[in-house]
Amino acid sequence: MNPKEQIEKLAGELRQHNYNYYVLAQPTISDYAFDQLLKQLEELERQYPELRQPDSPTLRVGGEITKDFASFRHIRPMMSLGNSYSMEDILDFDRQVQELAGGQSVSYLVDHKFDGVSLSLHYEDGLLVRGVTRGDGVQGDDITANVRTIRSIPLRLMGENHPPRLEVRGEVIMWKDGFVKLNEERAREGLSLLANPRNTTAGTLKQQDSAAVAQRPLAFFAYYLAVDDETLVTDSLNLENLHNWGFRLSGTQRVCQSIEEVSAYLSEWEEKRHSLNYDIDGVVIKVNEIGLREEIGYTAKAPRWAIAYKYKAEESVTRLRSVSFQVGRTGKITPVANLEPVLLAGTTVKRASIHNADEIIRLDLHEHDLVMIEKGGEIIPKITGVVTEKRDADALPVSFLSECPVCGTALIRIEGDANHYCPNTEGCPPQIKGKLEHFISRKAMDIEGLGSETIAGLWDKGLISEAADLYDLRYEQLIGLEFTVGVDEEQPKKRSIQEKSARNMLAGIEASKQVPFERVLFALGIRYVGETVARKLVRHFGSMEAIMEADFETLKNVPDVGERIAQALVEYFSLPKSKNLILRLQQAGLQLQSTEKSAQSGLLNGKSFVISGVFVSRSREDMQVLIESLGGEVKSALSSKTTYLLAGENAGPSKLAKAASAGVTVLNEQAFLDIIHGLA
Repeated sequence: MNPKEQIEKLAGELRQHNYNYYVLAQPTISDYAFDQLLKQLEELERQYPELRQPDSPTLRVGGEITKDFASFRHIRPMMSLGNSYSMEDILDFDRQVQELAGGQSVSYLVDHKFDGVSLSLHYEDGLLVRGVTRGDGVQGDDITANVRTIRSIPLRLMGENHPPRLEVRGEVIMWKDGFVKLNEERAREGLSLLANPRNTTAGTLKQQDSAAVAQRPLAFFAYYLAVDDETLVTDSLNLENLHNWGFRLSGTQRVCQSIEEVSAYLSEWEEKRHSLNYDIDGVVIKVNEIGLREEIGYTAKAPRWAIAYKYKAEESVTRLRSVSFQVGRTGKITPVANLEPVLLAGTTVKRASIHNADEIIRLDLHEHDLVMIEKGGEIIPKITGVVTEKRDADALPVSFLSECPVCGTALIRIEGDANHYCPNTEGCPPQIKGKLEHFISRKAMDIEGLGSETIAGLWDKGLISEAADLYDLRYEQLIGLEFTVGVDEEQPKKRSIQEKSARNMLAGIEASKQVPFERVLFALGIRYVGETVARKLVRHFGSMEAIMEADFETLKNVPDVGERIAQALVEYFSLPKSKNLILRLQQAGLQLQSTEKSAQSGLLNGKSFVISGVFVSRSREDMQVLIESLGGEVKSALSSKTTYLLAGENAGPSKLAKAASAGVTVLNEQAFLDIIHGLA
């Protein structure tokens, strides 16, 4: 047997054993025997690297380092579901569905609502090409290298008759027993314990070293299939296809012919969920007939044909020790309850947010009250009530502050806003440090080598007071700089910046000058301007200068901006300090102009595109961003109304044939770029 045949044989055997173990939970060989086969394959691939297959089982081991996760715009938005907490809500949902269905027969597909991390998987010609987090629902992070290490995710689809291009969505979870072992190992090593499986899963998926991800007890449950040109009759048939192609399903999904059957399923799993080896926090209920879904439709945020039923969160009672007040980067004051430690939903809870002054009044909270706490979504602790009958007779009510707990400035409350704010934006230390921490954060400037403790140390030493100061830092100022870290006043810890750290810090600051304009705008921390709004502003105006010069009326008419955000932008850019900051950032060499033309220029207004294949000059996702930035529209399905099919290498044959029959113009990459150049 020649090396190529040996590699193919070993890879095939390992794929089957992997499927038997991680999907069917029916292993047919020992772990030792599996490892020996894997070592044989690794050795052959080392000798003949050109013969390594793109879906080789050795990719499961990891080892690829990803320092920056690229953003990927979802082909179809990953929408959230509406939540319900009672059977009355479910009956209302059913009544609305039946009314919108207009008398057509409706069945429901019900399944577990996994308490994990949503993931979108993209396959082309049967091979996994991309794994993307949900992100904000519009775009997420490309974590493909880490996804390949999750053994219940097929790198190559099994069976036959799968479309040339498809998307599978599901949830990554961490097994409960694996999480317990993980914490036991950390305890033996003297490391801090991990909070819960879901948070640990989220953190694991964003690890830079895929080999570290491979060591974690993760699994993937599929629950959604999307294809370009065809859809099966029911969602339950889609799940059957996913199972046949090698995906793990919960095995608990059920088709219900009536709302009474749905109710029985909800009751059954409210108790049985505690026996599972993974966490669920409810049940997802979906109209099973796919054709009906479009008729039933969507709201702005969620489909009308699906709903999530949330089980009541675990609740516990503990004593309130005190209430402290935190100051955020926007000046928002958040009251926090400091509690006697209590075990809740598998974790020890010591603190809980009280949100705002209105919540203190609603709870009628008094000092040292016995309070009822639960985890919203079984993750975030919150106070739900007070045991008033056990309150001390002389207990004083908890009152909200009138002054900032740090700088002493009188607090303000904006009309229509439930929160109090410290207006001392230029002199309140937590606000200044918070803005600096936001500026360097991963989704903003992503400055490697800098963290919150270093930012606090540099501020305490007087080396930085605003973001532009970072670009004036010199090696001589940093080397050997010593500052206090941590919050323990009795045993403060000292840290000093060594040579390697100083050089990494300066290199990270220099590299941030290449960060795209929309992230620079987001990094400024302007109130209400998040990632999505920043991206919309950049596409609309194209430059910082144009945004700064825009008046209120112009700004509020930008899609997704509106009056509140427009007012915040006008106020921010009217301040001399803001103008000076922008000038200093420009002088430092940051990107304050879009590299693409804005949609305002309208070069592709009224033109729709379908994209297929692989491109040389830029990625497929970047092609979509370019088209949209020029005013065009990108669609997933081709019809006679489509203006162009943009076809790269290996474009789908079915799309090319459909374009020809529908009379749609087909553009190759160079023809498209020539059109852009000619129109400009």
